[in-house]
Amino acid sequence: MASKMQLRVKHKGGQSVISSLTLTSRVDQLLDELSKSTQIPVHLVKILRGFPPIALDISDKSVSLGDCGLQERDTLLVEELPVMQSSEGLPLAHSEDGVELPKDAPTGILMRKVVPSDNSCLFTSIGFCLSGKPDPTSSSFMRELVASTVVNQTEQYNEALLGKPNKEYKKWILQDDSWGGAIELAILSSYFGLEIDVVNTQHSVINKFGEDQNYGQRILLIYDGIHYDPLYLEPFDGSPNKTLFPTSDSWILQQAEELAAEARASHQFTDVNHFTLKCMVCQCFLTGQTQAQQHAKETGHTNFGEVTSSS
Repeated sequence: MASKMQLRVKHKGGQSVISSLTLTSRVDQLLDELSKSTQIPVHLVKILRGFPPIALDISDKSVSLGDCGLQERDTLLVEELPVMQSSEGLPLAHSEDGVELPKDAPTGILMRKVVPSDNSCLFTSIGFCLSGKPDPTSSSFMRELVASTVVNQTEQYNEALLGKPNKEYKKWILQDDSWGGAIELAILSSYFGLEIDVVNTQHSVINKFGEDQNYGQRILLIYDGIHYDPLYLEPFDGSPNKTLFPTSDSWILQQAEELAAEARASHQFTDVNHFTLKCMVCQCFLTGQTQAQQHAKETGHTNFGEVTSSS
């Protein structure tokens, strides 16, 4: 018996996953499932695949999905063909371009760019969003920027907030194996003058840094409890990928929430209370965030590395 395949479906109404079909299923069965998922009538379903998106030939409804070139975990873009009236007043579907979309409608697919798990993933992710490409030099610059900020703005970033004296925090954040978090996000949001929205897959929430500053643009990161990755948009029209978004566009946040919910449903997050850490100073192993904090308090050791490949 053929194993079930998983297809990710993107459409104007959101995202969904179809997991009831196999490679031997027919095109007409796929259309039925897509119609149920998108609420688009079967005869008006248009399927695009790949990048840039190319229309899938579904003229022969009896062809198998495997013969159509579909593969396990493919992402399908589903559009609704516009309806025109014939001379007899009957509705006709056509596939011409130029359909006017709602002003706040999605213009592409929000995707995740996986960056190295090297304890600098937060800085690398922000750097990717700013330049559109991975830049290994961005981490050092951002660490130095944070270090300078915490020693020069001691009233805003005081010891109570930092959890240690400002000079110690400066020394700590400059080390390559120190992880960035909320403090770094707040500082970098202010420096770059943009909103940084972090999608938390464990809790399916979005934390917005710089939201109260009314910045005109935002970038999006996704966070699984340990690791940060940047999010980017693959436009439907084949134009270059986008990493900067107007803060007035609400649809991009909806796509980000759906991406987080999808990741949570497939357990793509780290439970911070149970993951294993290694103290890089004394080499002892610790379980969870609480043990790490207690160890730091007792020994003064603050450099940790995650043991598993999740970090």
